[in-house]
Order: sequence, then C-alpha cells, then structure tokens
Amino acid sequence: MTAATLVPLVVLLPLLGAAAALILGRHRRAQMAVSATVLGAVAVIAAALLVVIDTTGQGVSVAIGGWEAPYGIVLVVDRLSAIMLIVSAIVLLGVLVYAVGQGIADQHRETPVSIFHPSYLILSAGVFDAFIAGDLFNLYVGFEILLSASYVLLTLGGTGERIRAGVTYIIVSLVSSLFFLSALALIYGATGTVNIAQLSTRIAALPDDVQLMLHLLLLIAFGIKAAVFPLSFWLPDSYPTAPAPVTAVFAGLLTKVGVYAIIRSETVIFPDSDLSVLLLVVGGMTMVVGILGALTQADLKRLLSFTLVSHIGYMVFGIGLASQLGLASTIYYVVHHITVQTALFLTTGLIERVGGSTSITRLGGLLKASPLVAILFFIPALNLGGIPPFSGFLGKAGLFLAGGEAADAPGATPWLIWAVVAAGAATSLVTLYALTRFWNMAFWRGRDELEGYESVLLEQVQEFPDAHGGVATVRAGTVARVRTPVLMVSATVALVAITLLLTVFAGPLFDLAGRAAADLGDPSTYVSLVFPGGAP
Repeated sequence: MTAATLVPLVVLLPLLGAAAALILGRHRRAQMAVSATVLGAVAVIAAALLVVIDTTGQGVSVAIGGWEAPYGIVLVVDRLSAIMLIVSAIVLLGVLVYAVGQGIADQHRETPVSIFHPSYLILSAGVFDAFIAGDLFNLYVGFEILLSASYVLLTLGGTGERIRAGVTYIIVSLVSSLFFLSALALIYGATGTVNIAQLSTRIAALPDDVQLMLHLLLLIAFGIKAAVFPLSFWLPDSYPTAPAPVTAVFAGLLTKVGVYAIIRSETVIFPDSDLSVLLLVVGGMTMVVGILGALTQADLKRLLSFTLVSHIGYMVFGIGLASQLGLASTIYYVVHHITVQTALFLTTGLIERVGGSTSITRLGGLLKASPLVAILFFIPALNLGGIPPFSGFLGKAGLFLAGGEAADAPGATPWLIWAVVAAGAATSLVTLYALTRFWNMAFWRGRDELEGYESVLLEQVQEFPDAHGGVATVRAGTVARVRTPVLMVSATVALVAITLLLTVFAGPLFDLAGRAAADLGDPSTYVSLVFPGGAP
C-alpha cells in the first residue's frame, strides 16, 4: 500500500464511521467502538504519512476519481498537512474518550450517544478534509462539513442558553461562508480555476487592485473562522455554553483550521502580495483585546475563551513576519496551542464536576478535594502563560526571535514589529496572572472563605451518580464527594502529558516545523506536487 492510497482514507473513514454510528444508534457500546477505532486508524495513517513525507522530502498528491487537476478534486499532503492531521486526530481521539466517560457517568444526558457520535465523526471528517484540500472549493466543502456538525454538537441538550449561543454561531458562520463563497466566485471569474497550486501562478497575472480585493475577501472569511480581531466577538459567547468535550474540540481545533487556511493563502496563493503590516497589526490587537477581555471574567470557561482569542494573535503575528523562522515558530505554536487549550477545557469539565461550578465566586478548597485536578489545571496553565521551559515559552521565544530578525530586514517596519513583540510579552504575563489567580481562588482558597459558605455535611440522605453511571447513596452527616470517572481523568492526563512531551522533544519538533516552513517558503514545492510538469 502506497502513501497515495492512504490519503483519501483520512476523510473516508470518518464518514463511513458516522454512517455506521448512525445505524448503530441503539447500541451504545458499538457506537463508541466504531468512533474510537476510526479516529485511532486516522491517527495511525497520519503518523505513517508524516514519516514517509518527512523521510523522503516529497509530499503526496491524489486525484480523486481519476480526474486529474485542475478539473478534479485533488488531495494534497505535505509536511504541514501531515502535522495538522496527526495532532488533530490525537486530540479528537482523546476528547472522544473523555466524552464517553462523561456520557457514562451522566447517563448520556449531555451528549446523547445516537446524536453525538455521528456528528463528532462528521466534524472530524470536515477538519481532516480542510487540512488536505488541494483546491479552494474543496476547502469550502470541508469548512461546511465541520460547521454543519458543529451546529448539532453546540446545541446538544437543547437548553435555552445553548440554542441562543447556537443561533449566534450559525449566523456568524453563515456570514463567513458567504464571504468565502463570494471570494471563490470572483477568483474563478478572474482566473478560471480554484485549484490552489494553479492559483499560485495565475493570481500574479491579475492587476494589483484585483489581487488585493481577492486577498482581503479570503482573509476576512478565514479571519472569522480563526477568531482574529475584530472578527472574534462571537467566540466567547458561543463556546462556553456547550458540553465540556465539545467546547474542548471547538477551542482546540476549529479556530486552527482558520489559521491553517490563512497560512496556505499567504504562502501559496498570494506569495508576492504583501499584507504583512495588516497581519502584524491584527495579530497585536488580537493579543491585547483578547487578554483584556479575559481579565474581566469570573467564569473559567469565558476566561479561557478570551485567552483562546488572544493567543490566536501569536499565530497571526508569525504569519505576518513572512520568514522561515516565523512560520516554523507559528507551526510549533499551533501544535502547542491545540493540545494545551484542549487540555485546559477538559480540566475545566473536571473542575465543574468536582466543584459544581466554573465561577471563581463559587469555588474554593479544590486542592484538598481533588489534588489531581489541581495539578492537571496548573501544568497547562503555566504552559499557556509561557513559563520556561514549557512549550508555550519555547514557541513564544521562537516568534520573538523571528520578530527581531524581521525587524532588521530591509524594508521592514521595526517599530511595529517591536510593538507587537512587546504586546506578546505583556499578553503572556497577563495570561499567567489570570490563570494563576483563578488557581489560587479555586484551589488554594479554603471553602470556608467563600461568601455564603455552607457546610459540606449533608443534612439528609442524598443520591449522586457514580463513575459507572449508577447511583451512589450518601448518608446524612457525611461529606459529599463526587467521584470523577476514570475515562475523563485518563483522557485529560494523556493530553497534559502530550503538552509536556512537546517540551521534552521541542528540538526535533522545531526541526520538523522548520522543514515544513521551508516547504511553505517556496510555493513551487506545493505546485510541483499537483503539477509535476508545471502548472498549466
């Protein structure tokens, strides 16, 4: 079996798995087994593709149905695509395990199995398709696949709060899709193609004002999906209302699909169009506005949603630098942020389970109640805040170093670059302050220090769901304790461990990111994958 035969499977397997899960709607264990098997298989395939591509130095291009480019659908996997595939597959698998544990413990009230698993696999297929799409229309289809599934996942449970958040999310997503579709129509009208490799050569022949208009349309569409300033207003109100595993996937992956699309458009479609100043300004403003919003939040879910927005700014900054080191650091930081942000949101679900809330005004004494949850939150919090030697520090250090090199380059705007570097350093410190403040209040502070504190002694017999979905009876006069399901804890521990591995193996990972950035720095590398004899 060649690498080319494996590429379509990363999309086909989740779609077939979704169909199987739908058919098996009355068989919960079978659905769980199908979902886990499919995502595990995709992770193995992605790892094999990454090894082959990185070893040979040659990406893989597949024409679906025998229709050669530019007339047919082309799937392209280079180093960047392979990296995104394996990271997203691992994260999706980890969150699935967490969701299964939560579903068993809650008797599937939050995530009805018959709905959750097919939707989750369809979302996975959309994410994978977006990462390997070789033409803009297929990229659009990938976006629509994941968005249609995300509408269902966001409103699981049917509460009024989730429906309202879902309406906002749907409207914003439709606006983004409208921009994207309009850009597709105009690009096809101007160039006669939507094939990314072919556009790399044809866009340059258009007048400068036409190039600029098309470029900005795509940036707006992708910017909404990536939640960059000022197009990020929707995210803090949409993500926190969903169940914990859904929020974790959305925060970890969906915005990074937008970032990936920006990287592709800037390095392949518009390699000669310079919007670096705009990207630097947007990156800096995204950092600052996002973290200022986080400072005002008393709820952990909303706090993390704002930090998610702010840290997208680091990635946009790296793209705006338009250098190999900047792109390499951005790729490493994307991988870091996917895993760390997902781990934090999963830990938030554990905090809510142990403490009964995610509000800083209602939490206290969690360090004594659950030392493991305290550790699971503390490690990724330090990582996101950029404390040495964690991957968050290494990624930011790479970006700042790339900024210093770019500031000395001919034709650069040093004052702007250094201003964004300063904004990035300040954002990192404020992120650390906001997260450690929450940790101190929720974990270090005693329960008796809370306003309106009530004794944890139960005055009557109460029943609580146990870790296996049963009911545990607690007698009067005892302390109420909630047992956290093993699967939920195990999935969170695994993701936190992966964030630590990003630090341990930072050298090889940075080297891999550097090779991926070198490919991106030469658009002809991508073009030659699709058109070995040159683009027509």
